[in-house]
Amino acid sequence: MKRYWLFFILALSVTGFAFADPISLKQYQTGDWKSIIKAANGGPLAINFWGVTCPSCVKEMPQWGLFIRNNPSAKVVFIQVDDVSIESMKKMLSKANLDKANNYYVAAPFDERLRYEIDPKWHGETPTTIVIDKNGKATRKTGLVDFQQLQKALIVKP
Repeated sequence: MKRYWLFFILALSVTGFAFADPISLKQYQTGDWKSIIKAANGGPLAINFWGVTCPSCVKEMPQWGLFIRNNPSAKVVFIQVDDVSIESMKKMLSKANLDKANNYYVAAPFDERLRYEIDPKWHGETPTTIVIDKNGKATRKTGLVDFQQLQKALIVKP
C-alpha cells in the first residue's frame, strides 16, 4: 500500500498536479510597460517596484498585502527588480500575503534602457511606486507609500 501512495504522489508531481505553486510570477521585459498601463483600461493603477534585498521593501511588502486585502478592487502591479532566485521572490510575496497579486520580475538586468522606458528621470531606487491616474498622468514616489493617499488615488467611488 505504501508503494502505491508513493507512486501516486510521484506521478502527480511529475505531471504537475501535485504541489502546484500558487504564486504566479510573470517576466517583465522591454516593451511590457505600455502593455501593463493598457491593461488598466484607463482606470487608476499603482505599479510598485521592489526588491528582495531592499530593507524598506521587506518592511513595506506586508503593508501592501494588507492594502490589497482591504481594497480588492484596487489595480496594483508588483515588479521585483533584484537579481535573485525565483524562490526568494516567492517566499517574500507569500510572507506578505501577495501570492495572488499581479506579480512580475525583471528577467534581464534592470538597466538604464528598462528604467528609461518607465520614467526617464528615475534611477531605479526601491521601493518606488508609480501611480497612474484615470487621465494617464503618472506620479512617482520613491520610498515608503502613504497607503491612505494611495487608497484615495486608486479607489474610484461610484
